[in-house]
Amino acid sequence: MTKKIQVCMGSSCFARGNNKNLEVIKKYLDDNNVTAEVELYGLRCCSLCPSGPNITIDGVEYHNVDSGTLIDILDKNFKE
Repeated sequence: MTKKIQVCMGSSCFARGNNKNLEVIKKYLDDNNVTAEVELYGLRCCSLCPSGPNITIDGVEYHNVDSGTLIDILDKNFKE
């Protein structure tokens, strides 16, 4: 089953950390060999700027995501 990861690339989320989070996601997927089962793409502004950086995985929204919490989120979604 393919998982969908959406990374908000609006200027607020990008400046608040999603530029780095995108690199963390790519590295995590490569390191854990899960790239074949993932659709990773950026979104325009999600209109949730005050709670950013924002990332959505399979319809579940994650807010105030930093590189520390991102690894936990990815583990929850990809390590079963």
